[in-house]
Amino acid sequence: MTAETLRRTPETSDSATMTALLLEMVDELRKGDDGVAAIGVGAAGTVEWPTGRIRWAPNNEYRDWNVRAELERATGLPAVVDNDANVAGLAEARLGTTRYDEMILVTVGTGIGTGIVLGGRIYRGPHGLGAEIGHMNVTPDGPQCGCGNYGCLEALASGTALTRMGRSAAAGDPDGMIATLAAESGAEVTGQIVTMAAMAGDRTAASLFARLGRSLGIGIASMNAIFELEAVVIGGGLVDAGELLLEPTRRAAREFAYAPTARPIPPIVPATYRGDAGKIGAALLALEDAGKHWRREERSTP
Repeated sequence: MTAETLRRTPETSDSATMTALLLEMVDELRKGDDGVAAIGVGAAGTVEWPTGRIRWAPNNEYRDWNVRAELERATGLPAVVDNDANVAGLAEARLGTTRYDEMILVTVGTGIGTGIVLGGRIYRGPHGLGAEIGHMNVTPDGPQCGCGNYGCLEALASGTALTRMGRSAAAGDPDGMIATLAAESGAEVTGQIVTMAAMAGDRTAASLFARLGRSLGIGIASMNAIFELEAVVIGGGLVDAGELLLEPTRRAAREFAYAPTARPIPPIVPATYRGDAGKIGAALLALEDAGKHWRREERSTP
């Protein structure tokens, strides 16, 4: 990375607001580097490939957003738009500490994202709408997910799930560390506060990570039954909790593994690039697509 600019996701995340924000960031980066050749976007939600239209996102307000067309029209640059976990998975598979041709990246943040890499390439399905493993059902009688269904992996093993469990724990123990940290910060309980409590040694917070990790491990065991993988890579904000998350995840993945004496259980490892994987993967994908764009232009020039 040679330059970086950051913006907080605004309270209103509709397509018009987000387009303006993206164009502002592109303009700022282009002022600092006149060699910008392409735009890559990794966005949460259901993204058509290669059109770059985001149909829907369970945790954001944008709907039927033609991101790629809007960015190319406004900037004159070729652009690619893909699911954020897809591009993060590409970065980890191609540029991570170990190179993988067959792997799944699971991002554990506000939601659960998954980037599937098979044969060294992102798996998207025929229209870019596949790989929504965060919304496979793990517990039919479980809590409601942001997508509207009940018992999705995302509803049980995401930062949103950790926040929900943390608030319940704080209500049940108002003198406990989770409630105390929230009161000191002057805010409601969040997954970040639960993480702080767990890393400070609070048993209640650690038990919430154990529950979350068990659900995540069950989901990974199901993925392992479908694919033969070299590794499962864990990214997203919650991976910063380290073994608090990874140890119960690995334990559950082993417990629910299909035919573990006949089929190898792939290692579950933290992402190399953590929160930067998405931007690195989006840039990598944009440069690859820009190369195709330039070659098409050269062939069409008389």
